[in-house]
Amino acid sequence: MHALWQDVRYGLRMLAKNPGFSLAAVLTLALGIGATSSVFSVVDRILFRSLPYPHGERLVSFGLVAPIEPTEFTLGTDYVEWRTKQSSFEAVTSMRPGVADCDLTEQNPIRLSCAAVEASFLPTFEIQPVAGRNFTVEEDRPKARPAALLSYGLWRSRFGGNPGVVGKTIPLNGSDTEVAGVLPADFEMPNLAHVDILLPEALDLAQQVRPNTGAVLRSFARLKRGVNVAQATAGLQPLFEESLKFVPEQFRKEVRLRVRSLRDRQVGDAKLTSWVLLGSVFAVLLVACTNVASLLLARVASRRRELAVRSALGASPTRLLQQSFTESLLLGLLGGAVGCLLAYLFLQLFVALSPEGIPRLQQARLDLRVAGFTVGLSILSGVLFGLAPALYRPSAESLSGKEVRGTKKNLLRQTLVAAQIAVSLVLLTGAGLLLRSLWNMETSPLGMEKDSVVTAEIALGAYRYPEATQQIAFFDRLQARLRQLPGVTSLALSDTLPPSGGMRSTIFARIEKAGYPRMAEGTGGMVGWRAVTPGYFPALGISILRGRAFREADLLPTDNPVILNEALARELFPNEDALGKQLRMGFSEGVQQEPPWRTVVGIAANVKNNGITEQADPEYYVPWKESPDIYPSSAHVIVRTPLNAGAVAQWIRMETASIDATLPVKIETMSQRVGTLTQRPRFQAVLLAIFAGMGVLLAAIGIYGVVGYLVTQRTQEIGVRIALGATPGAILKLVMQNAARWTIAGALLGVAGSWFGARLLESLLFEVKAHDPGLLGGALLLLIAVAMAAAWVPARWAMRVDPIEALRYE
Repeated sequence: MHALWQDVRYGLRMLAKNPGFSLAAVLTLALGIGATSSVFSVVDRILFRSLPYPHGERLVSFGLVAPIEPTEFTLGTDYVEWRTKQSSFEAVTSMRPGVADCDLTEQNPIRLSCAAVEASFLPTFEIQPVAGRNFTVEEDRPKARPAALLSYGLWRSRFGGNPGVVGKTIPLNGSDTEVAGVLPADFEMPNLAHVDILLPEALDLAQQVRPNTGAVLRSFARLKRGVNVAQATAGLQPLFEESLKFVPEQFRKEVRLRVRSLRDRQVGDAKLTSWVLLGSVFAVLLVACTNVASLLLARVASRRRELAVRSALGASPTRLLQQSFTESLLLGLLGGAVGCLLAYLFLQLFVALSPEGIPRLQQARLDLRVAGFTVGLSILSGVLFGLAPALYRPSAESLSGKEVRGTKKNLLRQTLVAAQIAVSLVLLTGAGLLLRSLWNMETSPLGMEKDSVVTAEIALGAYRYPEATQQIAFFDRLQARLRQLPGVTSLALSDTLPPSGGMRSTIFARIEKAGYPRMAEGTGGMVGWRAVTPGYFPALGISILRGRAFREADLLPTDNPVILNEALARELFPNEDALGKQLRMGFSEGVQQEPPWRTVVGIAANVKNNGITEQADPEYYVPWKESPDIYPSSAHVIVRTPLNAGAVAQWIRMETASIDATLPVKIETMSQRVGTLTQRPRFQAVLLAIFAGMGVLLAAIGIYGVVGYLVTQRTQEIGVRIALGATPGAILKLVMQNAARWTIAGALLGVAGSWFGARLLESLLFEVKAHDPGLLGGALLLLIAVAMAAAWVPARWAMRVDPIEALRYE
């Protein structure tokens, strides 16, 4: 310990003696450690940190996967049977899909997000209310007295954290609802949806019997101790096979069983993004460490005589190694301390840039866990960049005090710079691929015009508008008012909007063509549909390729027209014209009243409805009118206008409030709506571009430092060359050729690394080849240009060496 303390004091004195070197090394390390710690604080919550449930590693999601629903689900009949017959789970629960709007209708009414869950929901996740109790089994029944669990945030903001609200009733959706309890502050839904209130699922067990399919549910379970996901899947397989017998035979091949951990369900495709970002930032840290290693090697060369004297006085190699590592670890810890500040700033930037959909990113904090990671990273960095200088062995000739110049090729230092260039090229290529992909997304044709369009989403509460006639009357009045607004060129209503999906759908096999046989096997995939008013197509600028758009006469109860998009028309009638054909949408065997036959009156252009990166899916449109299977209780108002969007939004709010002041209105432009779909790719591309920029900058600094050191070391040699007649151009060529050799060597390694790195990014790209030679060549030229520019300045110094001054050292 005495020797260690002595080494620490000596190391601090040496760092203070060389403030320029110390500052450069600490800032370089701080940049790498700060970026790495900030990214780890985000990725840790996605990939590594325990879920916010006791024994969260044993929680799973289970159910069926089919073309109608890519996320696993269970039908009520299956759930009731599986729950009682399974042997792999110690607890099972379910919830209704999605989150519904619900209105708190007391003074100052507000619209909240509510989810319906089974009474076993909290016990399965081992969650205890902070106040009050859970639902009872009796409350989780149809027509039971309404009960609710409040989120902690709603309890604090709306009720001031008053525990007396438990047991009281609140007016929710027009009904007096008892507040059973309050959820913990760290409670989160298994699907990560924001929820203000939990309501009982109220599953009607009498309806969950064969041959009915029952309700559609999301099912979760807690594995028994010692049981893994594979064993649970095998345990449910016999039950799945039994349930499969009740699936229509033509669909059975497309239905499968899936059991997966709750973490896998939550993380989804964010897993690959997290690993890419973590790998990228570790690459930046590696470049920073190689930079500092080069600086330390240069300093060791200047301390050769000191180390030789220590060795001559009896210092063992182990003692010299300890001293070297102590100094390196001091640098690492100082870099880590400054890196913590940079990590905080980087994290604020990441959160500001973050899009929706990346799980738990908003929860990222620089807590003790991240601080421990930073300390460990600082120590590891100190070991990494201190390894090469620690292996230096002083020679006896260093005791003479002469500086031997130009005799050593500095192979290790040049190798480190080559490694920096290789890593930087990998980062630069990856950033280029993601940026090119982002550009393709933002310029991809959507099949509609997004400019000059304002949309407003309005949902009518069922407790206030229980009848379709009331809903129709509201939207008719709203349309009449909005048509009077100045500057409105087109106005329409639709139940859903492109391009973010969410529309109603049916399976292709349930579309019946008059005079044609039905599909014999398979679902044929999903077909989306929308209910729209006649102004929908001009409002969004969607072209009608053949036939016509809807007219006001199509809203009559006796008319049943339909418009197909080009993709569906081609799929239904591949070799003939679809216009005038008769279709029945969503027919079902054994149902007493089938949907009406519809006449195809138009073929619309394809519109991307499931995101920018997906192909246009088959879709059809029906007129918005009073019909039990068509008329929605919520609508998107679409206004095309050249006027300022902010003013139009204010007018829409005023006109809506003049009809019903309690209705909340969500307004956004179509450009904003489309822009949200590129937020996540933009986040990925921007972060990787930042890391690539850091890598290139650090590599340039490393090249500048190494070339400058080599020029200084070879001053005598350069002086002799000039004295013997070498021209400045020849000296410049000598230095630049030396830098070019290890730059090209690093670039070749980087090309190989970029090939492998691009394969990892392939699933994140849109209309870009992973191995795009143009992008790789551009990144290569940019990096070589930066490297040569960094070498140019010290090379210019070499051209101006005075041979008299250089030879005077001898």
